[in-house]
Amino acid sequence: MRRLLLSVCAAAVALTAVPLSAEAQGRRGRPNPEEQQRQESEKRKKRNEEWGNAQAPLPALRNAGPCPFVKTLYDASRYVEFKDNREASANVAYSGEIQGISAGCQYKDEQPIRVAMDILFELGKGPQAAGNSKTFRYWVAVTDRNRSILAKETFSLPVSFPAGQDRVLVTEHIAELTIPRAKLETSGANFEVLVGFEVTPEMADFNRQGKRFRVNAGTAVAGTDATRR
Repeated sequence: MRRLLLSVCAAAVALTAVPLSAEAQGRRGRPNPEEQQRQESEKRKKRNEEWGNAQAPLPALRNAGPCPFVKTLYDASRYVEFKDNREASANVAYSGEIQGISAGCQYKDEQPIRVAMDILFELGKGPQAAGNSKTFRYWVAVTDRNRSILAKETFSLPVSFPAGQDRVLVTEHIAELTIPRAKLETSGANFEVLVGFEVTPEMADFNRQGKRFRVNAGTAVAGTDATRR
């Protein structure tokens, strides 16, 4: 269980506040925050289905406004470590993938936004693994709607592989991620919460190209999860 207090007070002051009133947005002919979040959620669901990167939807809770978007950064959603940086299935040392994120938030009046998250990791060891244990690293970041990073923290995820097993599932529980609000009108729609592995530039590029391995093949090929941007 992890508990985070991210210092974003100063940055939040500069944000363009998204009104908590859905009616006010509707009268101007623009989508209200709840509708924007619903549309974005549908887009992400469709994209994740196409990429094979399914993750749990953000539960709808009764709050003063919408929750922050919570999602995986695609370039850092997988961890594939190769021996000697040679991209071949026989050279894989360790691997990992964020299989899903379940999250919810709560806030009202002038309270900060409190986000709780469960992150499901699938972690593996390959033919070139140095042993039955590995400490992976992942991060959680809060950004504004313009994708500027307001706060970021990195965590260690030690894993032991039981004898005869090369895959394990681990759920990390973030009990409380606290995002201060600059003022009453600042809603969760101003923020995004991103999660990803700590990866090298080479790993990020591997993910960005949507590469995966065919069964019984020694080379990586672009799969159905290839990035389409």
